Amino acid sequence: MLNYIWFAMLIIGFVVGIMNGRVSEVTQAVVDSSKSAVEISIGLLGVMCLWTGLMEVAEKSGIIRGIAKAVRPVMKFLFPGIPKEHPAGGAIVMNLVANFLGLGNAATPLGIKAINELQKLNPNKDTATNEMSMFLVLNTACIQFIPATIIALRSAAGSKNPTEIIGTIWVASISACMAGIIAAKILSSFFKAKSGAKKGLENRLGRRKA
Repeated sequence: MLNYIWFAMLIIGFVVGIMNGRVSEVTQAVVDSSKSAVEISIGLLGVMCLWTGLMEVAEKSGIIRGIAKAVRPVMKFLFPGIPKEHPAGGAIVMNLVANFLGLGNAATPLGIKAINELQKLNPNKDTATNEMSMFLVLNTACIQFIPATIIALRSAAGSKNPTEIIGTIWVASISACMAGIIAAKILSSFFKAKSGAKKGLENRLGRRKA
């Protein structure tokens, strides 16, 4: 859907530019934007290679497993439906660590792996579990201790102090993460109670019919 939206916006921009007689400006904007995209991509390449390489080393050396064991009490609270030592737990930890370091692109494949592992535990394949919902909340609003991608973007754009936004990002991401966790827990409890009441009513009706 996003592809269609972006395509429509580009076409509308071209049409409006032609109608206003600004074809040369539209063409120049395309050239300048393409140049900026390449420069920013090259600027991001080094940072992404560094941190994704460190993540690979951490996984192969067992650091990720150590982190998973250290945060097991927290994981048990957030994801009570994941069995001990299940691959879903490790995949979630790796995704959260990547997000913690501000590596959104590196976190994406790890997030897909985590969702696939959670789907294996899902008894209703067409409905998201509470664990899936909680993971999506954490993945979207994860605390970023080192916003490496944003720092690299600001540096590539010529910022004199690309790290000055770290404090603001800490406050914003911590607030979003806490609000998301509280909302997910409240809603999961509400729907669990509602589902239990519905099953109880169905059981009573079934006994009456019998």
